[in-house]
Amino acid sequence: MAHNETRFMESAVALAETLNFSRAAETINRTQSTVTKNVKQLERTSGVLLFERDRRKVRVTDVGRVYVELARISLLYGERAFQAARSVARQADVIQHVGKSPYIDPFLTPTLLSIHLPLFPQLKIELSSQYSCNLVSELLAGVLDLAIATEPPPSPLLTTLKVAEAPFYIAMSKQDQLARMPEVTLNDLADRSWVIFDRRLHPPVYDVVMKLAESRGIVPANLQHVTQPEEAFPFIKRSYVAFVVKAGAILLARNGVTVRPLAEEALRLKTYLVSLADNQSKVTGELVRAFMKKLSSVEKASQIALGLSA
Repeated sequence: MAHNETRFMESAVALAETLNFSRAAETINRTQSTVTKNVKQLERTSGVLLFERDRRKVRVTDVGRVYVELARISLLYGERAFQAARSVARQADVIQHVGKSPYIDPFLTPTLLSIHLPLFPQLKIELSSQYSCNLVSELLAGVLDLAIATEPPPSPLLTTLKVAEAPFYIAMSKQDQLARMPEVTLNDLADRSWVIFDRRLHPPVYDVVMKLAESRGIVPANLQHVTQPEEAFPFIKRSYVAFVVKAGAILLARNGVTVRPLAEEALRLKTYLVSLADNQSKVTGELVRAFMKKLSSVEKASQIALGLSA
């Protein structure tokens, strides 16, 4: 059985990053002959060619890119395991790196931060904000332990748990005729001027909105792209309608602006708790279970308050 040793991974990752045996050796504080020996032994053991090289240059093969990507993650998790063990021994903070999408329901963040794990009393959550596509990249790179992401791009290397679902909201002037309606549809927005988030923020979701509109023959009179909900204010004052998520709706619903839910089943936004499929961290597992349990109790309490319980 082939063994994928740490020294093999270190040498392969360093060589892929530098494309030079001498610089790779300097990077990991090894001799050039050691790096050369490790790479050759790795290729011989695995039975695949990871690097093409001659006397002048080194090139990573397609197989090599796949290996290096996962080896880099393995090395990072190995270092984290070492640091986590030392932290527990010193009764220091156990850190979980969690990323969140700016589109998530506002209640999810305080719910996560309120979690206390009896097995890990020194748990500390380091929270960062990125768009969903970037969150997935950081999970795959091992930068994050978990992410709370709205409509994350799929990957066979990830596992997802749905934690929330919500519609888009349409922000408009309180004097707008649509403000008289309890909810609006995409058809109601035909021939109107639209403000919508920039496509690069979340290409898949943007494309779903625009393709659904196109399929119904709906063409906005004008189209304005923004990167932050606040940027929609001046356009709404000029009779535009703005596509926003719940967090943006809460932010915009003031100073003469109101919001209505967009009643389109095809445009409901789903938020997921995302992690690497092979994440074996006990801390991460406990955090996920506690988070899902707390969300369930919050939802049950909400239903009772609304008289919806069975």
